[in-house]
Amino acid sequence: MKLTRRRFLEASGALATAVSATAVSGRAAHASLPEAPIQKSPAMQPPLFPKEGPDYQPVVTLNGWTLPWRMNNGWKEFHLVAEPVEREIAPGMKGHLWGYNGQSPGPTIEAVEGDKVRIFVTNKLPEHTTIHWHGQILPCGMDGVGGITQPHIKPGKTFVYEFPLTKSGTFMYHPHADEMVQMAMGMMGFFVVHPKDPNFMRVDRDFVFLLNAFDIAPGTYVPKINTMLDFNMWCWNSRVFPGIDNLVINKGDRARIRFGNLTMTNHPIHMHGYDFEVTCTDGGWTKPGSRWPEVTVDCAVGQMRAFEFDAVHEGDWAIHCHKSHHTMNAMGHDVKTYIGVDKREVATKIRRLVDGYMPMGTAGMADMGEMEMPLPDNTLPMMTGFGQFGPIEMGGMLSVVKVRAGLERNDYKDPGWYKHPPGTVSYEWKGPNLTDATRVRQPESGMPTQVRVRARKPTGGHQH
Repeated sequence: MKLTRRRFLEASGALATAVSATAVSGRAAHASLPEAPIQKSPAMQPPLFPKEGPDYQPVVTLNGWTLPWRMNNGWKEFHLVAEPVEREIAPGMKGHLWGYNGQSPGPTIEAVEGDKVRIFVTNKLPEHTTIHWHGQILPCGMDGVGGITQPHIKPGKTFVYEFPLTKSGTFMYHPHADEMVQMAMGMMGFFVVHPKDPNFMRVDRDFVFLLNAFDIAPGTYVPKINTMLDFNMWCWNSRVFPGIDNLVINKGDRARIRFGNLTMTNHPIHMHGYDFEVTCTDGGWTKPGSRWPEVTVDCAVGQMRAFEFDAVHEGDWAIHCHKSHHTMNAMGHDVKTYIGVDKREVATKIRRLVDGYMPMGTAGMADMGEMEMPLPDNTLPMMTGFGQFGPIEMGGMLSVVKVRAGLERNDYKDPGWYKHPPGTVSYEWKGPNLTDATRVRQPESGMPTQVRVRARKPTGGHQH
């Protein structure tokens, strides 16, 4: 039986009336339960500025949004709904996942150090769940580990979590109930606590996203939940390139990029064109004396990292995981390697049976990025996307930091490709053919090729 979107949602009891995600309507201002806003668009939503309380620069969630809240007798109240969702992973492919309030990952929760938060969690999944507030210091009974700190939240039930925010920083939320299934299905979200002092660690632009991964076979929609390492969709916020939002920054801004890792392996995140400093982890802000310049920061499973830089260099700068397989989509792990194999004779024979057959992979895989080949339903090319100079030949965990002069303070719209000043783009050599250049041996350095070291016998004292 074909698994349609409607059957998937109905089977899980998730058909619900949509509520605007941009603001709480006010209808529930005096109700016992806050509204549960829902957002289904994969486009990055504008930052949600506080209407009351301490001032802060709100974060922007790549391909996501911030959950609205209401004040109730000194408590900042949020409402999360755990439910099946349909997520566009990139144009041309969707996944039937589990998440919160219409999306995977769920909406970002933003609050301020010292706030008292009350978070209602309603379960519309087909099984029980909980939520763990990763990195928060809170009462043990609010920690969200099913069976240890609380009973499980059964389908159709709502639980309440209440705790004061004792420190600012970068955190996340995810289940600790049937964890292998629920996180493999996409249940997670970001939690940002801003400093009580609005001038402490303040930046002009603050981006957040979670690293997650799925194994979704071509032609299918539901992730395989038992996969340990051989994932074929390496995602930022359940999106892959070219579906991941750009990080648009005004020239001269102080920018922060925060991310957390809920995959099954580590990710070295590398940004081109800049060096930066790691200023925050899920354990808190790093001390200035402990920081050093980096261009790549590794993020292990369950960790969060935030780095900062001054956006002084205009351009389109790639930011990506530096594991090469993590910048690919829909990878087949049993594909044979044909580099160096002469397929011309066998290709001629195959064309007699299959008109238009083209052998691929004998000189590398770049031709896959240049050609738009037929694909099964609901999958993506392994390498995809085109830039102003041709195929980008990447996928997965990749985006572009676009630094431009003259942007409005809260303008995050894609400014298009960077217009390089004349003479600043690598160009083709038009002089003599250098492929035929004379090859010479490296000159001798004058140093001996081998150094013999003679061990000296100890003369006394302790030997180790």
